[in-house]
Amino acid sequence: MRLAWFSAGITSTVACKLALEQFDDVQIYYIETGAHHPDNLRYIADCENWFGQKINIVQNSKGYRDHLDVIEKTGYVNGPTGARCTLELKKEVRRETEKVLQPDNQIFGFEYSKAEINRAIRFKEQNPHTNPIYPLIEKRLTKDECAGLVRMAGIELPEMYKLGYSNNNCIGCVKGKKGYWNKIRQDFPEVFSDMAKAERNAGHACIKEDLPEGGSKPVFLDELEPEQGRIPTAVIPSCGIFCQVDFANLIDPKTEKVMSGEMEICEV
Repeated sequence: MRLAWFSAGITSTVACKLALEQFDDVQIYYIETGAHHPDNLRYIADCENWFGQKINIVQNSKGYRDHLDVIEKTGYVNGPTGARCTLELKKEVRRETEKVLQPDNQIFGFEYSKAEINRAIRFKEQNPHTNPIYPLIEKRLTKDECAGLVRMAGIELPEMYKLGYSNNNCIGCVKGKKGYWNKIRQDFPEVFSDMAKAERNAGHACIKEDLPEGGSKPVFLDELEPEQGRIPTAVIPSCGIFCQVDFANLIDPKTEKVMSGEMEICEV
């Protein structure tokens, strides 16, 4: 049996579709964090119709409502080892699901780009038990191309993309920078306000600002000026179920070989 992880993002959507076309023993799972856009339910239903298969929904067994609840109960926001909400709401759920299903392979939606190929290689090195399959890298499909394929299937993209976000992550991701949080302030003021209060209660901030003399200082959301930060095309780092470590910053020498065609991703 092969386990395909669906995040309600466009890359994981196409990865799941390709896996279903290639294998006949695929089960698709979606992790509900409690903080996704409500439109995800519509998108999941549309994708189930496209896949011709049910998407199984799982969530944490500790009773956390969402990422704000994790911060409130643990007092931890973000740090060198990653975000506590990622651990509790995603990573632990993935581990529990793996333990129950015991899949032969796991399918992930890393796209065809240098950074994502590198993340895929690093992920496989640190999680060899997953025996990962990367359909998008094998087919050399980028995120933009995945968006086109989803549209061609007659499926409307998730609302977060239409609002200008580059990923369909939790609303108010603790890994977001100044520009991202100022966009959240505009689009989801209640989420912004709730996170600002959660930060103060925890005594830790989502945003860290680098100092000229080295090191960094926290920037709490209630101190963030509305005009600060840029809102680039890539609004926020990808935060899937495997994002607790930013593998893209650790360049593996095999990345260039995959990019040049000297090596296939399945050979790394």
